[in-house]
Amino acid sequence: MHVLITGGTGFIGRELAASLLSDGHAVTVLTREITSAGNRVPNGAKAIRDLAKAEPVDAVVNLAGASLGGARWNAVTKMGFRTSRIDTTRRLVEWISRLPVKPKVLVSGSAIGWYGPHGDEKLTEREPAGDDFSATLCRDWEAEAEKAAALGVRVCTLRTGIVLGPDGPAGGGALAQMLPAFRLGGGGPMGSGKQWMSWVHRADLVALIRFLIERDVAAGPYNGTAPEPVTNAEFAKTLGRVLSRPAFLPMPGFALKMIVGEMAEILLTGQRVIPQAALDQGFAFRFPTLDAALRDVLGRAA
Repeated sequence: MHVLITGGTGFIGRELAASLLSDGHAVTVLTREITSAGNRVPNGAKAIRDLAKAEPVDAVVNLAGASLGGARWNAVTKMGFRTSRIDTTRRLVEWISRLPVKPKVLVSGSAIGWYGPHGDEKLTEREPAGDDFSATLCRDWEAEAEKAAALGVRVCTLRTGIVLGPDGPAGGGALAQMLPAFRLGGGGPMGSGKQWMSWVHRADLVALIRFLIERDVAAGPYNGTAPEPVTNAEFAKTLGRVLSRPAFLPMPGFALKMIVGEMAEILLTGQRVIPQAALDQGFAFRFPTLDAALRDVLGRAA
């Protein structure tokens, strides 16, 4: 099988590429930074800058998108978030439309921001999109990917939560930003701590992407989250316990808003997301609980 990955040099994409290569599959990574991609693309993968140079592929995994936590939100950064996701996906589908032999499946990234702010209710893939910026972004992003279905391509959209994985060349995701304070004993909940955090171990997310590629009946939205979300307070408590550090110093909501601006609304509200579609189709999580996931990521024995 030959798989084309956009965003293949990132925190998730490079692990997916390595997993596919280890099982003998061919991998092509589409990247704008072709000269610097060498250190972030696994040996054996081919890096290209132009889709016109791509060889025929069996599957496409679209993970491209600027990090929402990379800069303080304003009109310019918001436009960048949309361009890096929606325009990239549109170009990808247009490229597929011109291929004489089309890939069998497109697995396209999205996020649990689709649901917008929520309280304690459990959210499955059946819930409609919210109406805030993140929800609108995800809705429009998924709509572009779904256009490939009219071309005869099976489309899966992956609504990813907070991805936990070890640090590395492309950064360690959300956890890497939390660890310095927690390791110094200065970690704790954000705001009230009652908001839900829907997380997933990177290894499980990679396995889920492969599951969606390989399972012919898989189509539509899938929540890329572990089956046991936790509150922010429980996340802080568990991370502190795994690190053997105190974790009771809260970050007041007003202070978080001063630091990250509008993005604080996402961190202070959250969603309780359940991966119902994956569970219904028999996908088994290696790390269903937060304690097990953090111990594996941080190399801590139980």
